[in-house]
Amino acid sequence: MPAKVISGKEVAGEIRDELKKKVAELNGKGVYPGLGVILVGEDPASVSYVTSKAKGCEEIGIHEETIRLAADTSEDEVLQLIDKMNNDKKFSGILVQLPLPDHIDEEKVVNKIAPEKDVDGFHPVNQGLLLRGEQCPLPCTAHGAQQMLMRSGNDPAGKHVVICGRSNIVGKPLAAMLMQKAKGANAVVTVVHTGAKDIAYFTKQADILVAAMGRPQTITADMVKEGAIVIDVGVNRIEDASKKKGFRLVGDVDYEPIAEKASYITPVPGGVGPMTVTMLLYNTVEAAEIISQS
Repeated sequence: MPAKVISGKEVAGEIRDELKKKVAELNGKGVYPGLGVILVGEDPASVSYVTSKAKGCEEIGIHEETIRLAADTSEDEVLQLIDKMNNDKKFSGILVQLPLPDHIDEEKVVNKIAPEKDVDGFHPVNQGLLLRGEQCPLPCTAHGAQQMLMRSGNDPAGKHVVICGRSNIVGKPLAAMLMQKAKGANAVVTVVHTGAKDIAYFTKQADILVAAMGRPQTITADMVKEGAIVIDVGVNRIEDASKKKGFRLVGDVDYEPIAEKASYITPVPGGVGPMTVTMLLYNTVEAAEIISQS
């Protein structure tokens, strides 16, 4: 039987509906979530992503401001702007769109954001809190994957989750999240990567397989056990002359044959992708509520 598809668009829509109600409740208490976005340069992918964030904020009623800076803006100017936004009460969340131009140190920029306003969940303070299982903004893509599991009825508790990928954005934080003794977690977690001699040895043991390697169609059907739940985080362009743009998007898993073997699977596009911006909105609303109580 073909796998059931976990639609990121549907799950994201469900969460956004919940957020609209939450924002209305907070507004009634005099709390107004706000997102400040800093965009340096005109990278097309970054511009598109920032635009989608602005639309998401408008949809659920969050105040949003995008500050666009020239590509040659100095590092000091960016850091000073973050300082100003850290102290501005109209922003409960701050996001600096990455990547930044080469002359700006991304680590310095991320570390400058106040941890309580770090809606990307990248600040080292928040990474430490995450590992300890304490309250903090969760990295958006990893949190999105966890939400897709829970809302599709696939609680990871007690299951063997194999995560392919060890990035600071997805692999590491998702492993830290799912190993916690907490709701939506309590899993047995294995992390593998492209440096492993035999990735398939591990992936074939997975009850839940998460592919976040950034390599197109690397996970093939023979690497997945019957009935596994497959979460594909990868988004890769491959050439396709039949498409108007000359390419198509594929994930890190070989979708069609794996969909015949898995019990649940996420598509690319339309899977984990739509969840990332939605969880950013979630973090912004949650940050506003926490800051209002402090």
